Amino acid sequence: MKQALKEATKDNIFDLNIEEMEKAGLHFGHRTSKTHPKMKPYIAGIRNTIHIIDLEKTKKKLAEALSFIEKLISEKKTLLIVGTKVQFKGLVKEVCQECGLPYVNERWLGGTFTNFPVIKKRVEYMKELEQKLADPKIMENYKKKERKKMEEELEKLKLKFEGIRNLEELPAAIFVLDMNKDALAVKEASKKGVAVIGISDTNSDASLADYPIPANDDAISSVKYILDKIRGVILKVKNSQSQAPNSK
Repeated sequence: MKQALKEATKDNIFDLNIEEMEKAGLHFGHRTSKTHPKMKPYIAGIRNTIHIIDLEKTKKKLAEALSFIEKLISEKKTLLIVGTKVQFKGLVKEVCQECGLPYVNERWLGGTFTNFPVIKKRVEYMKELEQKLADPKIMENYKKKERKKMEEELEKLKLKFEGIRNLEELPAAIFVLDMNKDALAVKEASKKGVAVIGISDTNSDASLADYPIPANDDAISSVKYILDKIRGVILKVKNSQSQAPNSK
């Protein structure tokens, strides 16, 4: 009884509401033929050949993920968000810029974690090129065609590295919006000891995440609901840190 009360209180802290989750479509999975065996414990039933996710379990797992994120941010550790589906790119960038988080919303580059020193050098090169292009005195030594070529190169570099420009070391954790699409990010994180938080749809292997969140990873409304909860937790912690007497 005490444990149930404790869990209910934890859920209430994050204002998790099953009716809101249902309205956002978190419960809609994929066709039954695509279901991954590791997702069976999170399935409540079938509707029109589509597996329906048990939102009670989603609520519990989301609360666990939010608790972990809250602890992570309170310890001033880094969370990186990965969301490369076209429909989520803008949302990922918006949330991460507001929360001061690094992100990857274009294709995950192989070696981002497993060959981080090389990636970091590319980021440094991007910053140097950016500074060079912003200095009129330096740029007057280049012809128009050369300047244009440098500008095009910078745009390509920004597309790849802008979201991780301030990432000085591997993050403590990543949050992956689609563990199938960004399977390489999950694999590299696991290999380097970076904790994985991931939305796990019915066609995903939930066991690949340290903190799986069983939910629809296709609908914008579903992903936005989860990202909004993460944003709320992070901003609350950062706000309390900025108001603390010893904060700088």
